[in-house]
Amino acid sequence: MAEALRYERDEHGIGWITIDRPDAANALDSAARAALWACFRQFRDDEAAGVAVITGTGDKAFCAGGDLKEMSSSQLGVPPADFLPQLNRNFQLDKPVIAAVNGVALGGGFLLAQMADLCVAADHATFAISEAKWGRGAPWAVPLPWLIPPRVALEILMTGERISAVRAYELGLVNKVVPAPELWETTTELACTILANAPLTVRASRQMVYAAAEPTLAYGFAQAERLFEPVYLSADAQEGPQAFLERRPPRWSGK
Repeated sequence: MAEALRYERDEHGIGWITIDRPDAANALDSAARAALWACFRQFRDDEAAGVAVITGTGDKAFCAGGDLKEMSSSQLGVPPADFLPQLNRNFQLDKPVIAAVNGVALGGGFLLAQMADLCVAADHATFAISEAKWGRGAPWAVPLPWLIPPRVALEILMTGERISAVRAYELGLVNKVVPAPELWETTTELACTILANAPLTVRASRQMVYAAAEPTLAYGFAQAERLFEPVYLSADAQEGPQAFLERRPPRWSGK
């Protein structure tokens, strides 16, 4: 697990989950995804840790999403339910999670920032759901129009273009934007503010917010999996990662 991710608890009681693949833009290959599951389980079971922070190594990438090189060689079809942990969907926590976005958050990296309870971003960070550019699916993005205006969610999903940290803050996707050198300090301060509060109240408050959206999200996830299944099984879904590997524009067939 140390090769892909690491889990460490600091002196404040913050559990730091760090994606440590800077040479691959902290992309999530199969080893990293397995390690991510292990790290979240460690945090869940660590009674001395009250808040988790997920981040990436370096200052270029928080997480570039799925490893397209691996996808191009594995002919990935429909991702299984346990493809990676999704909080409030296939992995339940009663403790808060903060995303400290230190660079680009693309695809699955966007997912990680989206699923965290709070998000702090460095001012140079960017966000995108880039699946439309590679012929992949994003059924995990169901909570997005619950977090930001639907028309903006549609723009992000259909264009695949990046938005800045400032724009993400304006939309309410990000809680704080800070200069890169202040990211860890600001995130630590936010986590410590939460840790200083009554834990039962914090956890009940968190659960209440998600409970308000649960019926809508459950329906949305079910529909999203149905809608994206033919996308994942299409020829275009294989063409996107192959084009990435060959460093050329994709040749879409719409099939």
